[in-house]
Amino acid sequence: MTLKKLPELQASGRGRIQSYVSPNALARWSPTIQAAAGDSPDNTISILDVIGEDWWTGEGVTSNRIAGALRAIGERDVTVNLNSPGGDMFEGTAIYNLLREHKGKVTINVLGLAASAASIIAMAGDEIRIGRPSFLMIHNCWCLAAGNRHDFAVLAEDMAPFDAAMADVYQSRTGIDLKRIESLMDRESWIGGSAAVAEGWADGLLGEKDIKDDGGGTQAHSVRRIEAALRSSGMPRSEAQRLLSDFKSSLSDSAGSPGRLSDSAAPTVAPGALQNLLLAMKG
Repeated sequence: MTLKKLPELQASGRGRIQSYVSPNALARWSPTIQAAAGDSPDNTISILDVIGEDWWTGEGVTSNRIAGALRAIGERDVTVNLNSPGGDMFEGTAIYNLLREHKGKVTINVLGLAASAASIIAMAGDEIRIGRPSFLMIHNCWCLAAGNRHDFAVLAEDMAPFDAAMADVYQSRTGIDLKRIESLMDRESWIGGSAAVAEGWADGLLGEKDIKDDGGGTQAHSVRRIEAALRSSGMPRSEAQRLLSDFKSSLSDSAGSPGRLSDSAAPTVAPGALQNLLLAMKG
Protein backbone atom coordinates (compact mmCIF):
# COMPACT_ATOMS: atom_id res chain seq x y z
CA MET A 1 0.00 0.00 0.00
CA THR A 2 1.22 3.52 -0.78
CA LEU A 3 -0.09 6.90 0.23
CA LYS A 4 -1.04 7.61 -3.37
CA LYS A 5 -3.71 4.89 -3.21
CA LEU A 6 -5.54 6.63 -0.40
CA PRO A 7 -8.24 9.08 -1.45
CA GLU A 8 -7.96 12.72 -0.51
CA LEU A 9 -10.63 13.50 2.03
CA GLN A 10 -12.71 16.48 0.96
CA ALA A 11 -14.38 17.78 4.09
CA SER A 12 -13.16 21.32 4.61
CA GLY A 13 -16.34 23.34 4.11
CA ARG A 14 -17.79 23.83 7.58
CA GLY A 15 -20.87 25.84 6.70
CA ARG A 16 -23.53 25.26 9.38
CA ILE A 17 -21.78 22.19 10.79
CA GLN A 18 -19.55 22.25 13.86
CA SER A 19 -18.08 18.89 14.84
CA TYR A 20 -17.37 17.94 18.46
CA VAL A 21 -15.89 15.04 20.37
CA SER A 22 -18.46 12.31 21.08
CA PRO A 23 -19.34 11.98 24.81
CA ASN A 24 -19.20 8.16 24.44
CA ALA A 25 -15.63 8.33 23.13
CA LEU A 26 -14.56 10.85 25.74
CA ALA A 27 -15.94 8.64 28.51
CA ARG A 28 -13.91 5.64 27.33
CA TRP A 29 -10.69 7.52 26.59
CA SER A 30 -7.76 7.18 28.99
CA PRO A 31 -5.44 10.17 28.42
CA THR A 32 -2.60 8.58 30.41
CA ILE A 33 -1.87 5.88 27.80
CA GLN A 34 1.22 6.69 25.75
CA ALA A 35 4.25 5.15 24.07
CA ALA A 36 6.45 3.19 26.46
CA ALA A 37 9.76 4.22 24.88
CA GLY A 38 11.85 6.82 26.68
CA ASP A 39 13.05 9.74 24.60
CA SER A 40 11.09 9.89 21.35
CA PRO A 41 13.08 10.16 18.10
CA ASP A 42 12.84 13.49 16.33
CA ASN A 43 10.76 11.90 13.57
CA THR A 44 7.95 10.91 15.98
CA ILE A 45 4.70 12.85 16.35
CA SER A 46 2.47 12.32 19.38
CA ILE A 47 -1.29 12.84 19.06
CA LEU A 48 -2.43 12.21 22.62
CA ASP A 49 -5.29 14.67 23.04
CA VAL A 50 -8.58 15.77 21.54
CA ILE A 51 -8.51 16.75 17.85
CA GLY A 52 -8.87 20.48 17.36
CA GLU A 53 -8.23 23.33 19.79
CA ASP A 54 -9.70 22.62 23.20
CA TRP A 55 -11.55 25.48 24.86
CA TRP A 56 -10.82 24.42 28.44
CA THR A 57 -7.06 23.98 28.25
CA GLY A 58 -6.23 25.94 25.10
CA GLU A 59 -4.52 22.78 23.87
CA GLY A 60 -5.68 19.95 21.62
CA VAL A 61 -4.06 18.72 18.41
CA THR A 62 -4.48 21.00 15.40
CA SER A 63 -3.53 20.61 11.75
CA ASN A 64 -1.22 23.63 12.11
CA ARG A 65 0.75 21.83 14.81
CA ILE A 66 1.04 18.66 12.70
CA ALA A 67 2.05 20.65 9.62
CA GLY A 68 4.83 22.29 11.62
CA ALA A 69 6.04 18.94 12.93
CA LEU A 70 6.12 17.46 9.42
CA ARG A 71 8.06 20.45 8.09
CA ALA A 72 10.66 19.89 10.80
CA ILE A 73 10.89 16.17 9.96
CA GLY A 74 11.27 16.81 6.23
CA GLU A 75 10.93 13.87 3.86
CA ARG A 76 12.03 11.25 6.37
CA ASP A 77 9.84 8.41 7.58
CA VAL A 78 7.55 9.42 10.43
CA THR A 79 5.93 7.55 13.31
CA VAL A 80 2.66 8.85 14.78
CA ASN A 81 1.71 7.71 18.29
CA LEU A 82 -2.05 8.06 18.56
CA ASN A 83 -4.41 8.03 21.55
CA SER A 84 -7.36 10.36 21.08
CA PRO A 85 -11.15 10.39 21.56
CA GLY A 86 -11.50 12.41 18.36
CA GLY A 87 -13.04 15.86 18.21
CA ASP A 88 -13.21 18.29 15.31
CA MET A 89 -13.75 16.24 12.15
CA PHE A 90 -12.50 19.05 9.93
CA GLU A 91 -9.19 19.28 11.80
CA GLY A 92 -8.96 15.48 11.65
CA THR A 93 -9.54 15.60 7.90
CA ALA A 94 -6.77 18.18 7.46
CA ILE A 95 -4.34 16.07 9.53
CA TYR A 96 -5.24 12.95 7.51
CA ASN A 97 -4.48 14.79 4.27
CA LEU A 98 -1.16 16.13 5.62
CA LEU A 99 -0.02 12.63 6.60
CA ARG A 100 -1.35 11.15 3.36
CA GLU A 101 0.77 13.59 1.35
CA HIS A 102 3.95 13.06 3.39
CA LYS A 103 6.87 11.87 1.22
CA GLY A 104 8.26 9.35 3.69
CA LYS A 105 6.65 6.24 5.15
CA VAL A 106 4.01 6.96 7.78
CA THR A 107 3.60 4.46 10.62
CA ILE A 108 0.59 4.90 12.90
CA ASN A 109 0.66 3.36 16.38
CA VAL A 110 -2.80 3.23 17.98
CA LEU A 111 -1.79 3.13 21.63
CA GLY A 112 -5.16 3.35 23.34
CA LEU A 113 -8.08 4.81 21.40
CA ALA A 114 -8.46 6.24 17.91
CA ALA A 115 -12.08 7.35 17.86
CA SER A 116 -14.09 9.37 15.37
CA ALA A 117 -11.82 12.03 13.82
CA ALA A 118 -8.78 10.22 15.23
CA SER A 119 -9.79 7.03 13.39
CA ILE A 120 -9.63 9.01 10.15
CA ILE A 121 -6.11 10.15 11.04
CA ALA A 122 -5.15 6.52 11.69
CA MET A 123 -6.16 5.56 8.15
CA ALA A 124 -3.38 7.77 6.72
CA GLY A 125 -0.70 5.29 7.77
CA ASP A 126 1.27 3.23 5.29
CA GLU A 127 1.48 0.85 8.22
CA ILE A 128 -1.02 0.82 11.09
CA ARG A 129 -0.20 -0.97 14.32
CA ILE A 130 -2.61 -1.25 17.24
CA GLY A 131 -2.41 -2.48 20.81
CA ARG A 132 -4.29 -5.68 21.61
CA PRO A 133 -6.50 -3.88 24.20
CA SER A 134 -6.77 -0.74 22.04
CA PHE A 135 -9.75 0.35 19.96
CA LEU A 136 -10.77 2.11 16.79
CA MET A 137 -14.21 3.72 16.91
CA ILE A 138 -16.05 4.77 13.76
CA HIS A 139 -19.38 6.54 13.44
CA ASN A 140 -21.16 9.16 11.40
CA CYS A 141 -20.08 12.77 11.89
CA TRP A 142 -21.17 13.88 15.39
CA CYS A 143 -22.31 17.43 15.97
CA LEU A 144 -24.68 19.56 17.99
CA ALA A 145 -27.39 21.66 16.40
CA ALA A 146 -30.36 23.86 17.22
CA GLY A 147 -33.33 24.94 15.14
CA ASN A 148 -36.67 23.83 13.80
CA ARG A 149 -37.43 20.68 11.81
CA HIS A 150 -36.55 22.38 8.52
CA ASP A 151 -33.16 23.40 9.90
CA PHE A 152 -32.48 19.81 10.98
CA ALA A 153 -33.55 18.46 7.59
CA VAL A 154 -31.09 20.78 5.85
CA LEU A 155 -28.38 19.91 8.36
CA ALA A 156 -28.85 16.17 7.78
CA GLU A 157 -28.52 16.76 4.05
CA ASP A 158 -25.39 18.86 4.56
CA MET A 159 -23.76 16.18 6.73
CA ALA A 160 -24.36 13.27 4.34
CA PRO A 161 -21.36 14.04 2.04
CA PHE A 162 -18.98 14.08 5.03
CA ASP A 163 -20.16 10.63 6.14
CA ALA A 164 -19.80 9.36 2.56
CA ALA A 165 -16.25 10.74 2.36
CA MET A 166 -15.25 9.03 5.61
CA ALA A 167 -16.79 5.73 4.47
CA ASP A 168 -14.77 5.98 1.24
CA VAL A 169 -11.52 6.33 3.22
CA TYR A 170 -12.36 3.39 5.48
CA GLN A 171 -13.31 1.24 2.49
CA SER A 172 -10.13 2.13 0.58
CA ARG A 173 -7.93 1.27 3.56
CA THR A 174 -9.66 -1.98 4.59
CA GLY A 175 -11.20 -3.37 1.40
CA ILE A 176 -14.41 -4.05 3.34
CA ASP A 177 -17.64 -3.74 1.35
CA LEU A 178 -18.87 -0.13 1.38
CA LYS A 179 -22.38 -1.08 2.52
CA ARG A 180 -20.92 -2.85 5.55
CA ILE A 181 -18.72 0.16 6.33
CA GLU A 182 -21.78 2.41 6.23
CA SER A 183 -23.65 0.01 8.51
CA LEU A 184 -20.77 0.01 11.01
CA MET A 185 -20.76 3.82 11.01
CA ASP A 186 -24.53 4.02 11.43
CA ARG A 187 -24.46 2.04 14.67
CA GLU A 188 -21.18 3.45 16.09
CA SER A 189 -18.75 0.53 16.08
CA TRP A 190 -15.85 -0.19 18.43
CA ILE A 191 -13.16 -2.39 16.85
CA GLY A 192 -10.64 -4.02 19.19
CA GLY A 193 -7.00 -4.65 18.37
CA SER A 194 -7.16 -8.27 17.21
CA ALA A 195 -10.36 -7.68 15.22
CA ALA A 196 -8.82 -4.59 13.62
CA VAL A 197 -5.90 -6.65 12.32
CA ALA A 198 -8.10 -9.53 11.19
CA GLU A 199 -10.48 -7.24 9.28
CA GLY A 200 -7.88 -5.01 7.62
CA TRP A 201 -8.17 -1.89 9.77
CA ALA A 202 -4.59 -2.40 10.97
CA ASP A 203 -1.54 -4.32 9.79
CA GLY A 204 -0.25 -5.70 13.07
CA LEU A 205 -0.41 -5.65 16.86
CA LEU A 206 1.82 -3.60 19.12
CA GLY A 207 3.62 -5.47 21.88
CA GLU A 208 2.79 -4.84 25.52
CA LYS A 209 6.25 -3.32 25.95
CA ASP A 210 5.35 -0.61 23.42
CA ILE A 211 2.56 0.92 25.54
CA LYS A 212 2.48 2.32 29.06
CA ASP A 213 -0.26 3.74 31.25
CA ASP A 214 0.78 6.25 33.89
CA GLY A 215 -2.57 5.78 35.62
CA GLY A 216 -4.76 8.39 37.21
CA GLY A 217 -6.38 11.22 35.32
CA THR A 218 -6.16 14.96 34.85
CA GLN A 219 -8.40 17.78 35.96
CA ALA A 220 -8.72 18.98 32.37
CA HIS A 221 -9.92 15.54 31.26
CA SER A 222 -12.61 15.52 33.97
CA VAL A 223 -13.86 18.95 32.97
CA ARG A 224 -13.94 17.96 29.29
CA ARG A 225 -16.23 15.08 30.22
CA ILE A 226 -18.48 17.46 32.16
CA GLU A 227 -18.64 19.83 29.18
CA ALA A 228 -19.50 16.94 26.85
CA ALA A 229 -22.27 15.83 29.22
CA LEU A 230 -23.70 19.35 29.36
CA ARG A 231 -23.65 19.67 25.57
CA SER A 232 -25.23 16.26 25.03
CA SER A 233 -28.08 17.31 27.33
CA GLY A 234 -28.89 20.10 24.88
CA MET A 235 -27.12 23.04 26.52
CA PRO A 236 -25.57 25.44 23.97
CA ARG A 237 -21.79 25.28 23.93
CA SER A 238 -21.44 28.94 24.90
CA GLU A 239 -23.61 28.41 27.98
CA ALA A 240 -21.71 25.24 28.98
CA GLN A 241 -18.44 27.10 28.65
CA ARG A 242 -19.73 30.06 30.70
CA LEU A 243 -20.84 27.72 33.47
CA LEU A 244 -17.52 25.87 33.47
CA SER A 245 -15.65 29.17 33.43
CA ASP A 246 -17.47 30.18 36.63
CA PHE A 247 -16.59 26.79 38.11
CA LYS A 248 -12.95 27.18 37.04
CA SER A 249 -12.77 30.63 38.64
CA SER A 250 -14.19 29.19 41.85
CA LEU A 251 -11.50 26.49 41.91
CA SER A 252 -8.74 28.99 41.19
CA ASP A 253 -9.88 31.46 43.84
CA SER A 254 -10.21 28.74 46.47
CA ALA A 255 -6.73 27.42 45.68
CA GLY A 256 -5.26 30.91 46.04
CA SER A 257 -3.84 30.83 42.51
CA PRO A 258 -6.05 32.99 40.29
CA GLY A 259 -6.06 31.92 36.66
CA ARG A 260 -4.21 28.68 37.30
CA LEU A 261 -5.36 25.19 38.23
CA SER A 262 -3.09 22.78 40.05
CA ASP A 263 -3.68 19.03 39.86
CA SER A 264 -2.07 18.69 43.29
CA ALA A 265 -4.29 21.28 44.96
CA ALA A 266 -7.43 20.29 46.81
CA PRO A 267 -9.42 23.53 46.98
CA THR A 268 -12.81 24.01 48.56
CA VAL A 269 -15.23 24.77 45.75
CA ALA A 270 -17.55 27.71 46.22
CA PRO A 271 -21.02 26.24 46.94
CA GLY A 272 -22.79 28.48 44.43
CA ALA A 273 -20.62 27.46 41.50
CA LEU A 274 -20.89 23.77 42.35
CA GLN A 275 -24.66 23.97 42.85
CA ASN A 276 -25.18 25.68 39.50
CA LEU A 277 -23.03 23.07 37.76
CA LEU A 278 -24.87 20.13 39.33
CA LEU A 279 -28.28 21.64 38.56
CA ALA A 280 -27.28 22.12 34.92
CA MET A 281 -26.08 18.53 34.64
CA LYS A 282 -29.36 17.25 36.11
CA GLY A 283 -31.17 19.26 33.45
